[in-house]
Amino acid sequence: QVQLVEFGGRLVQPGESLRLSCAASGRTFSSNGMGWFRQAPGKEREFVAAINWSGGRADYADSLMGRFTISRDNAKNTVYLQMNRLKPEDTAVYYCAARDYSDIGRREFEYDYWGRGTQVTVSS
Repeated sequence: QVQLVEFGGRLVQPGESLRLSCAASGRTFSSNGMGWFRQAPGKEREFVAAINWSGGRADYADSLMGRFTISRDNAKNTVYLQMNRLKPEDTAVYYCAARDYSDIGRREFEYDYWGRGTQVTVSS
């Protein structure tokens, strides 16, 4: 199976930027579509962004498009989430996920492997 570990979550002030990383191991990373999800306190896990096997296609939650950017470096077996102009409502545990398929997906059930998450807190 694929193992995923997220890095980079921390406390930041509103308006600041943060980049999360997800390191993958196990199966061939370059064959997996990858995604980011998040779960805020008291809310369900929601889709954030996804990227296909090559990095040539990406998708975002409508409310985050233009502010968040997903990317990947297959040579490093790593996927990234760049988060800009952060808001208090972005506070959540952010999870990295991988599919046993090469294309993008927006639903939790489309992903087969999950990291344990990294906490992002946006507060002044």
